[in-house]
Amino acid sequence: MSKVIAVIDYGMGNLRSVSKAVEHVAASGDRVRVTDDPALILSADRVVFPGQGAARDCMAAISDHHLNRAVLEAARTKPFLGICMGLQVLMGFSEENGGTGLLGLLEGDVRRFPSGMEHAGQRLKIPQMGWNQVHQTVEHPLWAGIPQDSRFYFVHSYYVAPKQLELASGTTDYGISFTSAIARDNLFATQFHPEKSADAGLKLLENFVRWDV
Repeated sequence: MSKVIAVIDYGMGNLRSVSKAVEHVAASGDRVRVTDDPALILSADRVVFPGQGAARDCMAAISDHHLNRAVLEAARTKPFLGICMGLQVLMGFSEENGGTGLLGLLEGDVRRFPSGMEHAGQRLKIPQMGWNQVHQTVEHPLWAGIPQDSRFYFVHSYYVAPKQLELASGTTDYGISFTSAIARDNLFATQFHPEKSADAGLKLLENFVRWDV
């Protein structure tokens, strides 16, 4: 049976590359809809929530597009994939912009990487920008066919620190070890960008569109 996959458009996601990547792995007959229509989001079979930019701007954009309720309801009730800021805004609070309240679906904070981090005697740049390994900490359908410690593409200065440690489905080392993917019931979200992560990223997206929650 064909599915409708909604890619949420609140004006700040990397929408073209995300939607094209999802279209590439979707089954024949599936429809990928880039939309800011709450009704379409809530009627879709699956929802992808991409995002980039600063926390305060993202929250303002979500509010301006009247998407708060639709995002929260979709994240509670249907296969849902958050990407980058689409992960961070699910938490309760971010240190960014002097402190920003988020959607609060999950308990936890978004923290900035500490300054002065080093690896092998070299100071690490903030933001982390480029490829890094993700260590899968739990078995999950979205990790199927993706080798342990595969490399994914990151661009971020902030990382999530969920209060419930069991939410972590993947971790990454960048000066510190941080949660780079979370999973709960119908929800999966990543700090990295699967749409920019070559074969491993496309496999994760393929697993998502075929995920039988």
